[in-house]
Amino acid sequence: MAHILKSVVSKGMREAGNAMRKEAGVLEIISRHRPQMTFLGQAPFVTNDTFIAPTASVIGEVTNWDQSSVWYGAVVRADSSHPITIGFTSSVGEGSVVTTLKKNATLSTGFPPVTHIGHYVTIGSGCVLKSCRVDDLVVIGEKCTILEGSIVESNVMLEPGTVIPPYSYIPSGQKWGGNPAQFVANLTTDETENIKKISLEIHQKAKEHLLEFLPVGNTYVHLEDLELKHAAGSSTA
Repeated sequence: MAHILKSVVSKGMREAGNAMRKEAGVLEIISRHRPQMTFLGQAPFVTNDTFIAPTASVIGEVTNWDQSSVWYGAVVRADSSHPITIGFTSSVGEGSVVTTLKKNATLSTGFPPVTHIGHYVTIGSGCVLKSCRVDDLVVIGEKCTILEGSIVESNVMLEPGTVIPPYSYIPSGQKWGGNPAQFVANLTTDETENIKKISLEIHQKAKEHLLEFLPVGNTYVHLEDLELKHAAGSSTA
């Protein structure tokens, strides 16, 4: 409980300091970091159980489905009039960048240059995804790159460091790797079943981090109440 109390006091002091600076007319030219930022009237949509790390940046027209997570240092930037979707129980790893083409850019396929990440997709750390489509149940290894117009079908695994050139197509049920990406092998039954397990494990870890960053308010009060009752019950048992 001590670390929670310390966090609450620290947050209160920062808020008091900001209020005093505002009252004194002190203008900060550079704003403080905001994990979620509205851009040109487009605000990210984040559910109650989405974890956005305090050092991540989710900007503009981004939709985060339930149980999704964006980890430390990651950037999800939809500031070019092209939306980004992150599906149910999908995660964007540390330092990864998910973005789209420029405002007036188009794809030669005729499809809109949005970035779509399906359900149960795990994106490793240090990856780059730009105006591509990743279907459900995909594992993207660390430091992978998926460029514009590319399609990754469901039940796919990409080895770390894989680079998928623009307008590439990765069929379902396969493992790819290399730069440029090449077919490695068909997924085994165990590998296919493990894809969903990986995303669920990351979601469980995200829940723990989300709990540590509870905001001041009724949620924190209720949590403290439950912890005190649990402690009292344990002592009488």
